[in-house]
Amino acid sequence: MLFNSYEFILCFLPITASVFFGLAKFRLLKAATYWLIFSSIVFYGYWNPSYIPLLLISITGNFLVGHWLGLVKSGTKLSKALLWLGIGFNLTILGYYKYAAFIVSSINHIFQINFLVPDITLPLGISFYSFTQIAYLVDSYRGETKSCYSFPAYILFVVFFPQLIAGPILRHNELISEFKKLRNFVFSHKNLAIGLAFFILGLAKKVLLADSISPWVNTVFSHASDVTLIEAWFGAIAYTLQLYFDFSGYSDMAIGLGLMFNIRLPINFNSPYKATSIIDFWRRWHITLSNFLRDYLYIPLGGNRKGELRRYINLLLTMLLGGLWHGAGWTYIIWGGLHGLFLTINHGWRKVGIKLPTFLA
Repeated sequence: MLFNSYEFILCFLPITASVFFGLAKFRLLKAATYWLIFSSIVFYGYWNPSYIPLLLISITGNFLVGHWLGLVKSGTKLSKALLWLGIGFNLTILGYYKYAAFIVSSINHIFQINFLVPDITLPLGISFYSFTQIAYLVDSYRGETKSCYSFPAYILFVVFFPQLIAGPILRHNELISEFKKLRNFVFSHKNLAIGLAFFILGLAKKVLLADSISPWVNTVFSHASDVTLIEAWFGAIAYTLQLYFDFSGYSDMAIGLGLMFNIRLPINFNSPYKATSIIDFWRRWHITLSNFLRDYLYIPLGGNRKGELRRYINLLLTMLLGGLWHGAGWTYIIWGGLHGLFLTINHGWRKVGIKLPTFLA
């Protein structure tokens, strides 16, 4: 179910919100929580009900590992084994559904063999809920979570429908604690008004801008071998705008929907095309993904603590994996590698101390 669909706007959202706050008004807080869980699962399963069991298996496995991590001392062999078990569990599911076909087809191409390429439909939002839960496991290993999180609270943390399919990528302390606040069960006219403003703004970005640009993009990309230089540039720039307004629009709608339920989701975009450097760009574009890659990949690799050369290697590795996260294809890997290269050049340029004029930057 898409945020911009009639089914969502005219049916799912008003019914979900009305029942949630109706139950809360009669102090049936557990029932309201279970209703929101049920509604979020229905929202997810509307696209393809067959992937609901996979989502629930992922949630159950991660909750159990996270709970066990909260009970053992951090840094021990047992805690490390549990952490790698949980990460491996997530990466196995993600690897099979998202990358199996890409790996097999790449092997076929490189070695000129003919293995059967599996026909696998990618489950909606699997990259987002996998990264969300990996972050939860790492935080559990570090002793930053509470082993007393209830299973319903954890389920809602993962499946809360505003952020389930397109982010933002949340940490446990940004959401689970919010669901425990009693005031969040009280209907707020102010939050509804602000939430509607965000939702309408995001909806306009998606429908009026991104979807209007899409036909121009499709025309150029479907005839890529026939277009002229000017047409190719036009198509590339149009796709740049379509991609931004589509993803930024969804992120704004997610923030608005969260506010309608008194939940403040983090801002995911901060005018990234106003950036004056690649470093600045990645502080503005898909902010929660950038934070995830920094906190759970770049820093654990050593960050900038082991010299400049190691810093640049860590940047390249982080962005290569970030590119692969975006999609299963060599173009995504090359894209990630280029951004890693640009970041290393940007950091090196700052060492030179020559500042470009803002307009040129």
